[in-house]
Amino acid sequence: MGKFALDLAHMLAGGLVLVSFMLLYQDRMSGLLRVFALHAVVLSASVAWQAYAQGAPHLYITAAIALVLKAIIIPLALDRMVVRLGVHRSIDAVGGIGPTMLLGIGLVALSMTVMLRAAADADPLAREDLAFALSVVLLGMLMMVTRRNAVSQVVGFMSLENGLILAATGARGMPLVVEISVAFSVLIAFIVIGVFLFRIRERFDTVDVGALDEYRGGNQ
Repeated sequence: MGKFALDLAHMLAGGLVLVSFMLLYQDRMSGLLRVFALHAVVLSASVAWQAYAQGAPHLYITAAIALVLKAIIIPLALDRMVVRLGVHRSIDAVGGIGPTMLLGIGLVALSMTVMLRAAADADPLAREDLAFALSVVLLGMLMMVTRRNAVSQVVGFMSLENGLILAATGARGMPLVVEISVAFSVLIAFIVIGVFLFRIRERFDTVDVGALDEYRGGNQ
């Protein structure tokens, strides 16, 4: 594989990490959903380039699934959901945006240190992309932990799953049947989470998990 192919693959994978930081930075629901759509577009571009660089045509299907499902269908559905729930407002972060961003930088540094050493003998394309993928996974987990709103936690979960797809494609891909099953499992999880959010809204008149904790504590 030529240097240009490696550089472009790393640039796209690094771009996914950058967009993950943009997700962490968002404090408005509408902005969060737009950035998540961008996250999926960058993932799709990265997987498509991997398909070309590796000579693996089945990865084009993965890229198409990510583009259609995660960049278009899910953001539009979530946007309608938050309008119906009445939660199109600011998003509270545990500890504030600044400390969260600093913690995210530390997680990326940890990912690079651990993965580059652990995969020192691996293919250069796989080694670098695995490091970026682990960063995306950890940033998705950080978003799930630091956001009080249940919808933003769903977005964090799906961005985490994007990191897993990047890792799988960088490591010479998954079998196509596994990729399709992952996509459908994410779609099913999204539907279940949507129903769950509406049930929370009906029962407690909020989707703020902090308020739910207070309600639970009041009943103890």
